Amino acid sequence: MNLNNYSTEDKVLLAVDCIIFGFDGEDLKILLIKRDFEPERGKWSLIGGFLKRHETLHDAASRILHYLTGFNDIYMEQFYAFSEVNRDPGERTVSVAYYALINIEDHNKELTQQFSANWFSVSRMPHLIFDHNQMVDHAIKRLRYRTSTKPIGFELLPEKFTMKQLQKLYESILNTKLDKRNFISKINSLDILIRLDEKDTESSKRGSFLHTFDKDKYYKKTNEGFVFKI
Repeated sequence: MNLNNYSTEDKVLLAVDCIIFGFDGEDLKILLIKRDFEPERGKWSLIGGFLKRHETLHDAASRILHYLTGFNDIYMEQFYAFSEVNRDPGERTVSVAYYALINIEDHNKELTQQFSANWFSVSRMPHLIFDHNQMVDHAIKRLRYRTSTKPIGFELLPEKFTMKQLQKLYESILNTKLDKRNFISKINSLDILIRLDEKDTESSKRGSFLHTFDKDKYYKKTNEGFVFKI
């Protein structure tokens, strides 16, 4: 067997699928599109595409995310490769999956309409094509793990937010209720928030102080990693 003869080897398509998470202040959401070609035309799908010859996987994921959302420099992380032989009935395809975090308020609504895309609560999303439900399950597990090693929220929350909103975000990711006092204490111990003099008066008469992330400290914690057990 000639190990250097590429021409005799099987050719396999390489896809990139993106799980796009957002947060609406209450629920962790996922952005899905209706597939506009066969197989499985008209059914709900993750956002994806194929790797081009000139691209790295990161380049392909960035291109796909920009095409759908109009965003550049989106936070994303490669987390798993899916290679079951019959996972795509159209062609033998291996898919490398990324998850991305974006702020729903900033999302380009015109592009959402153009691609028949919709936000769904992760807990109530429809059945997806192929193995995309499995991809989402893996992505959620990775996101939950990330909450113990990196600050989560900068990409998902508006610039100014209440502590209640931040707690709601963690609860929606972890799918569990958190003790308010304990949560605030642990978040404050990270020293990544700046409390503003402004208040959110929509949620209560007294109002809740708004916070913002200290970007320098946030990214330092993110790059260094840490252990954060809630």
